[in-house]
Amino acid sequence: MTLAIDARGLVKRFEGKTAVNGVDLAVPEGMIYGVLGPNGAGKTTSLRMILGIIDPDEGTRTVLGNPRPLEVAHAIGYLPEERGLYQSMAVREMIAFMGALRGLPLDQGRRRADKLLTEYDLGDVGRKQIRTLSKGMAQTVQLLGTLVHDPKLIVLDEPFSGLDAINQGRLETLIRARRDAGATILFSTHVIAHAERLCSEISIIAGGKVRYAGSVDAARDRLPSRVVLRTRAKEGAWRADLPPDTTPVDGNWHFALPSTGIESVLQALITHGAGIENLTVERPGLHDAFIAIAGADAEAAMNMASAGDMA
Repeated sequence: MTLAIDARGLVKRFEGKTAVNGVDLAVPEGMIYGVLGPNGAGKTTSLRMILGIIDPDEGTRTVLGNPRPLEVAHAIGYLPEERGLYQSMAVREMIAFMGALRGLPLDQGRRRADKLLTEYDLGDVGRKQIRTLSKGMAQTVQLLGTLVHDPKLIVLDEPFSGLDAINQGRLETLIRARRDAGATILFSTHVIAHAERLCSEISIIAGGKVRYAGSVDAARDRLPSRVVLRTRAKEGAWRADLPPDTTPVDGNWHFALPSTGIESVLQALITHGAGIENLTVERPGLHDAFIAIAGADAEAAMNMASAGDMA
């Protein structure tokens, strides 16, 4: 397996405070990889160290096979969390200019800008000034500028922040298309749903440390599935046959799926005449796994950040 990013033991301190404390990150080529964590967890600082924007106090990183990331900057597309565009510049010229910063000739950048704008149904905005665009449209333009030089590695820091649901969906489609074309995509987010839909593998960062690294499925499998049961009888001898963690919620019984399976519980319910009206087995989501891995404090920070995005 070839790694597009191989970071080991990254540490960064600011004014004596440790912001990142020994982060490892291994991102295989051709993968959509997510870095999850609340604001202030160390995600942005880790990405900047990986890209060579700032140097780590400790640790090493190799990007596209090079231990000096700035030497391969022409093959990287980076969308920072803090966006910025020249407001008086035309959209087409802005995209071409961003490509030129990565070594793409301006004429070629303009042609690629036209193609990208047409591909994403934005052909009519190419000559408009940036200042006339909505926030979501301007963010889309900056994203296209990040991609115009056809990078092998695309790094997106909180790319969904500030986008409405429609533009978030368009961005997810774009990310998948770039993966299918052979690019590697690394993105950070505090919105877990995007990572669950897009990523094969993730890292969860909280308090400057990696709390989990692996597949989305393996993270979810750390928790048992949950059973939701509704019976016709509200009480009876069968109640003793339900697992000890059973709790009533809105007329249903909720409990963790026993390690032996659901069959023994069902048999007991039938034998004692509980009358099963409905039964579902729900696999835990990535959000549940995140809470279990990163803790309640991290969940609260994520919820506050998500609420800010929706405001």
